[in-house]
This record gives sequence, structure tokens and C-alpha cells, in this order.
Amino acid sequence: MKKIVPIALASALLLSACAPKQQEEEEVIQNKETVETTIIPSNQLDVTYYKTLVPYKESAARGAVVSNIYTKYDVAESETSLMRLSQNVFDTDNYYFQEGQFISYDAVYEWLAPLSQKEMGLNPAVPEGMDPTTRAKEAPKYLAHIVEQNYLTKTEEGKVALGGISIGLALNSIYYYQKEQYGEYYEEPIPDAKLLEEGKRMANEVVKRLRDMEGVGDVPIMVGLFKQLSRNSIVPGTYMATAVADSGNEQVGEWTTLNEQYVTFPMSSPGDYFRELNTSFRNFKQDIDEYFSNYTSVIGRAFYKDNEAKYLTIEVPVQFFSKAEIIGFTQYLTGVLYSEFPNDLTIEVDIHSINGAEALILKEPDVEEPLVHIYN
Repeated sequence: MKKIVPIALASALLLSACAPKQQEEEEVIQNKETVETTIIPSNQLDVTYYKTLVPYKESAARGAVVSNIYTKYDVAESETSLMRLSQNVFDTDNYYFQEGQFISYDAVYEWLAPLSQKEMGLNPAVPEGMDPTTRAKEAPKYLAHIVEQNYLTKTEEGKVALGGISIGLALNSIYYYQKEQYGEYYEEPIPDAKLLEEGKRMANEVVKRLRDMEGVGDVPIMVGLFKQLSRNSIVPGTYMATAVADSGNEQVGEWTTLNEQYVTFPMSSPGDYFRELNTSFRNFKQDIDEYFSNYTSVIGRAFYKDNEAKYLTIEVPVQFFSKAEIIGFTQYLTGVLYSEFPNDLTIEVDIHSINGAEALILKEPDVEEPLVHIYN
């Protein structure tokens, strides 16, 4: 069973241990014309982590994601969860990760445009003279960004070549618009059913365009539909569905619907799926309040898959004046974690002050001793 690795552990997905004496040199072939020399780290931290090639190649569309996705949470989640979902198609034992090399920065912006503005635009055409309110209902901007990831594998000749591509289509759940220039912004929610309909249409078109690019060939292409949340959301959106275009196909196959979401704690009116963890979180917060009478706020963010909590991140802001207080408080919280929360839940507690990170507690499921680190 694959591990669930949400945004708090996102950076670990790309980690590979530094062991220069054990690295292997291989040739990586991007196309028939170009041969490059690369290094594959021989060490792998865990089966859920992809090895990455050295030197690291940045995305051909580097920088575009920050401009097109509303929050830092969605920026991270759209990329790292696509990597996590890709493990169902491209296993970490036989594939290596590389940022996307086929869809360029300019192509991203051309594909994001309305069809009425750019010939390659994937968003609906906007008829001339259509007023902003009508457009918000009939022809909003569904597609916000395109994330590309490449997965490389060894060939029979012992070289390394492209083995697959993953594409994340980030979709707007809310369309923001102005009725007049420099005027107030209005919101038009976009139903999930419409997002799925438009996302699936775009997915087939993106796969077809990739097939026409030199170097892509007949490799499998996975596509995920990511639902971007509002501009002021403090949790990220999630992928709604995935599908794969098998080798050589210009259209994706059957879609798999996903049931994933992030929620914040404490909740004032939790639903059935969140009630138990919300109670545990409130008890945890009460324990902190008893430790410090002037304590401020603590926020929890949980990742749920199929209505089951998989991961909880807790941010604890503090106002301490000595390292001894930090150590004492961290020891106290470590004990509280085990008394208040289920033992089968992964929990990360980040303790920070105005000076930055102070301490980290990481509790893995069914482990008696957590990882505790006090920053210098």
C-alpha cells in the first residue's frame, strides 16, 4: 500500500541521499538527436520517493505556476500530489523524476488563453461584445494552469529515456471578474460537474498535442484534474480525478474519481467524518491553554482520503524568551500528542516564534518514540 504524502512532506518526494562514491553514470536520451550524460543517485530513502537525475533540469515552463495559481498551498499541492498520484502509473523502483521539458513557458500561456484570443487556447471562446456577468456564467476561465512532470526509465540497452508523462490541469472552482475596469471583483462559483466536463475535454486535447511533440513518442500519459480553491483559502485544493492515455493513444481511458480534501481545525460544526479528530484537536488546544494562560492561536490542517484522516499538521506560534522554555514546552506537547490523538495517525507539529522555527515534532503511526528536533 502506498503512503499518502501531503504538502507538509512534499519536499521529501524529491529527496535522494548524497553519496557521491555510490553514484552511477548513465546516458539519458531526450530524443534521437540529443544524447546527454547524467548521474543517477544509487541511494533511495524510501520506495515512495523518486530518484532524481543529476544535474537537475528545471521545468521548461519554470515560473508560470506562481502567476497562474492563487495560493502557495495550491502551488505546492498541484505539483506534489501529481507526483504522488503518478506513483500508481510510474513506480518509484523503475522510474526517475524530472520536471516537465515539453510544454514551454510560452505554450502554457497560449494554451490558457480563450480560444477566441489564441488559436491554441483551451479555455472557451468569448464572443465579441459579451458582458462580464454573462461571460462569468457561460464562458469563464476554467483552466488556470498546466503542470507537467516527466518520468524516465532505463531502456534495454541500459540507457535512460523518457518513460511517461504526467499532466496536472489546475481548474478554477471560482471565476473572479470585474464588471468595469478597476471596479469591484465579483465571484461566480463553478460547479464540480462542469469542472469535470471541461477538464476531461481539455485532457484529451492536451494528450493529442503532446503526441505531436518531438521526443514524446508513444509513452503513457497520465492526466489529473486539480480543483483550485478560493484566493483566500488557507488549505489547498485537491485532485478530483485521474486518467491515463496508454502507449500511443491520443485520448485518455477511463477516469478514476478521487475523494480527497484538506480541512482546518478547530471546526465549529464538524461533519461526521471530522467530529472525532476535531474533538481530539480541541482537547489538544485546551491542554496548551492550560500550559500558557495567555496563549494565542493554534491551527490544524488535516488531509483526508476516502473520508479517513491520513495526516495532520499543527502550527503552534509561541512567545518564548529562552531555549529552556522551548525545550520544556516541546517535551510537554510530545506527551500530549500521544494522550489526545489516535495512535494510527501521522502528525507533524511545527512550533515557531517571531524568530522563525523553534521545534519540530513528527509522530508516525504506531511508533512509540516520535522524532523531535529543537532548532539552534
